[in-house]
Amino acid sequence: MELLVASAVGLMTAVGIYLILRLRIFPVIVGLSMISYACNVFIFASGRIVPGLPPILSKTAVAYTDPVPQALVLTAIVISFGMTAVIVMMGLGAFLSAGDDRIDLSEDSEE
Repeated sequence: MELLVASAVGLMTAVGIYLILRLRIFPVIVGLSMISYACNVFIFASGRIVPGLPPILSKTAVAYTDPVPQALVLTAIVISFGMTAVIVMMGLGAFLSAGDDRIDLSEDSEE
């Protein structure tokens, strides 16, 4: 199971980096989302989640599950949704003003 989760995190990170390097607006947005998902899965998997155990230690519970990674992932999901919405609006504005979705690194390119 650990190999599957590690492979999924690595694959999502690789796909995200590849999409960011495409230099188009939509693939960059999807690539940032993929990297965000990879980070969320990594934090969630490294959080010592144990099925069937309570998140708070009580007198009847023998052990507990750490609730902090779950809270961090939930917060990261909300932040990444807001970040994606802002980047989509910035990309849409850039597309409407330039007429193209290419991200140019040089200012004087006239291709």
